[in-house]
Amino acid sequence: MEKGNVKALLPIGVFLVLYLGLGVLFEYGMGIPMGFYNIPIVVIFLVALLVACVQNRKLPFDDKLVVMGRGIGDKTIVTMVLIFMAAGIFVGTVGRDSAESVAYLMLSVIPAEFSVLVLFVVSCFVSLAMGTSVGTITLITPIAVAVSTASGFDLPLCVASVMGGAMFGDNLSFISDTTIAACQGQGCQMKDKFRENFKIAVPAALATLAIILALSLGSDISGTVSRDYDLIQLVPYLIVLVGGIVGVNVFVVLLLGILSGSLIMVATGATAATDLLASMGSGAAGMFETTMVAVLVSAICALIREYGGFTALLNGIKSLFKSKKGGQLGMGLLVGAMDIATANNTVAIVIANPIAADMAETYDISRRKTASILDTFSCVFQGVIPYGAQMLVAISAAAELGYAVSAFQIMPFLFYPFLLLASSLVFIFLVPDKRGHESEKA
Repeated sequence: MEKGNVKALLPIGVFLVLYLGLGVLFEYGMGIPMGFYNIPIVVIFLVALLVACVQNRKLPFDDKLVVMGRGIGDKTIVTMVLIFMAAGIFVGTVGRDSAESVAYLMLSVIPAEFSVLVLFVVSCFVSLAMGTSVGTITLITPIAVAVSTASGFDLPLCVASVMGGAMFGDNLSFISDTTIAACQGQGCQMKDKFRENFKIAVPAALATLAIILALSLGSDISGTVSRDYDLIQLVPYLIVLVGGIVGVNVFVVLLLGILSGSLIMVATGATAATDLLASMGSGAAGMFETTMVAVLVSAICALIREYGGFTALLNGIKSLFKSKKGGQLGMGLLVGAMDIATANNTVAIVIANPIAADMAETYDISRRKTASILDTFSCVFQGVIPYGAQMLVAISAAAELGYAVSAFQIMPFLFYPFLLLASSLVFIFLVPDKRGHESEKA
């Protein structure tokens, strides 16, 4: 067995200490709202890259640049960056106002006692279409507050239902950062990862619906929520969703979404033709940080791999997890630990990707299964941590409307993330992964 170098993992340790330490200081020591998200993560990764460059003085700096260049220029990284940009342009083109239409449509035709159930289903669909859990929570939480006020359902239950649905879509959406990062990092097709995740997520979602239904039927409700809606703007989202499911090339799907979205938004007067390019630019700019993180992490990981850090980490994991099923659990715990440390599921996946790829080859785990585990476990942890963007945005959105709710009031009602974890463990230990690592490639 090849001997690794544990010291080569120092850049990851530096990043985690700085990011987590400053996050705790800002959030709890200085009382800064959303303290973790006031930290310039790109700057922290640059510090980690500097540490990686200082290490291994036997290797000339010019050679280190060559190593970093190979890492950044990898096909998966280039593809990931391009998809990030295209997805950003799509979201910028179609906007997010139309997502509310789905909620108000369903609330208008479904009995009031099922309004919390509607919140969960709508959040699932909106997040699946938009590819962002945070965006979904931002849009739907005010509706959840309105439902709670009008019907009498507990606010924490309503908000938690929105958060659970948002994580469902974040896990499955073809334009989600996590999906893009996991699939491109592992070299598998999005449709294959979707099918793998679908088998895990749907049972968890159905169980969540059953629990919410049981709670709803036992509640005394009083009113309803209604507002005008317009569904034509949902067409681009549906094109992207259906195209992704049937296996159309992701770039073609996003291009069709952008073109149809442009025509519809201009034709309906939702966006002026002169403002369309600016909206596209804003959408692409919104992906800047995510793109830079992918580039910087790929450079850091290239140096760590060159120094033998991943070999050392893989040897340590192999000593703890001997079997194929154990290897899958190890992947899940790895990305979960990264998410707890970074409070960002996309960043957690990007960091874990190269390590997980080595683990997949070692344990003969299929690429689609590896991508599925990374995405699923990152969503589980991101969906429940009290300092994650999803939780903080939900609390903030409720507070802006004059309603106070805490993370610890919401967490007991986060049925979906906990059930997703249970479903993931069932599929790891009870459902065999018959495909090997080389059985399919993107």
